[in-house]
Amino acid sequence: MSVASQTEIGQMQLPENLDLTAVTPLHKDLVSMRGSELVVDASAVERLGGQCVQLLLSASKSWAEDGVSFQIENASDSFLSAIALLGVEPDSLHVKEQPQ
Repeated sequence: MSVASQTEIGQMQLPENLDLTAVTPLHKDLVSMRGSELVVDASAVERLGGQCVQLLLSASKSWAEDGVSFQIENASDSFLSAIALLGVEPDSLHVKEQPQ
């Protein structure tokens, strides 16, 4: 069972809890999507651990090196707070700003 549900090619919905137990399934999901443009929906995220942040940063860099678009949309307040607490800028994860 995967941690993130794929709604269609190039789109991924992150689950509510991205703790240490979510790292391996999330990694598998990301590896399976490598090479295609990817939009990650982070609207449901309530808990986000450092290991998953590192994995998302690595994915963002890998997609950039491949010359393929990687973007996080609909980031929840919890997602944004967690990355801020870890000193990660939203731009480094390609977090798309939500319209005001």
